[in-house]
Amino acid sequence: MVGERPAILEGVVGDGDRTVTRGDRLYAAIVERIIDGAFKPGDRLPSEAALAKEFKVSRPIVREALARLRDHGLVYSKRGSGTYVHHGPQRELLRFAPVGNIADLQRCLEFRIAVESRAAAHAAERHDARSLADIVSAVEHLEEAIRAGALGVDADYVFHQAVAAAARNAYFQEALSMLAEQVRVGMTVMRNLSLLQSTERLRLVQDEHIAVVEAIRARDADAASRAMATHIDNARRRMLKG
Repeated sequence: MVGERPAILEGVVGDGDRTVTRGDRLYAAIVERIIDGAFKPGDRLPSEAALAKEFKVSRPIVREALARLRDHGLVYSKRGSGTYVHHGPQRELLRFAPVGNIADLQRCLEFRIAVESRAAAHAAERHDARSLADIVSAVEHLEEAIRAGALGVDADYVFHQAVAAAARNAYFQEALSMLAEQVRVGMTVMRNLSLLQSTERLRLVQDEHIAVVEAIRARDADAASRAMATHIDNARRRMLKG
């Protein structure tokens, strides 16, 4: 019920070593309302003051949540007019990710862009025949998953770990390993959503992987960095695409 939703903001709840803040919870509450149609594309959101009052939070927390919604392309602002809904994510998103986890998944992807783009650049510079073969093998397994209509999360994770290993800096692998659960959850969500779309959507994602491989094979560090950053940023956007 709409009247009961402000309870989502009560307290600060830990998620493993991460902390779910009130800003996270307000973000999740607004995303849920967008998904269920309470806020439709083109609708103006309530004012900062109204949201702060309804959800019993400060206006800085409201501004934090709205800024994140803008960054993720879900809302946009008109000077002097307010904040409007741009589009809503697929309703199916909630089948694969509890709404309260969406903000954390997005943060994980943002972190991965920074770390894995550098790992890809170093992989281009430092890979040897064996590490390149491991990357290519992972992409081939992803290709097999597409042909079989399988999810392919294991192959996807192995691909990203293989790129990190080719960078020949153990900290890249350790960073991914420490985030393994969150990374795999994000991959599961995104690949499930892709399976609901056309074959072209799956092909697009695979082409992004191949672009990373080709840049690494060519020892083009800048291209490898861009290809990996683009792939993960596209994944972040696809998660919330309507």
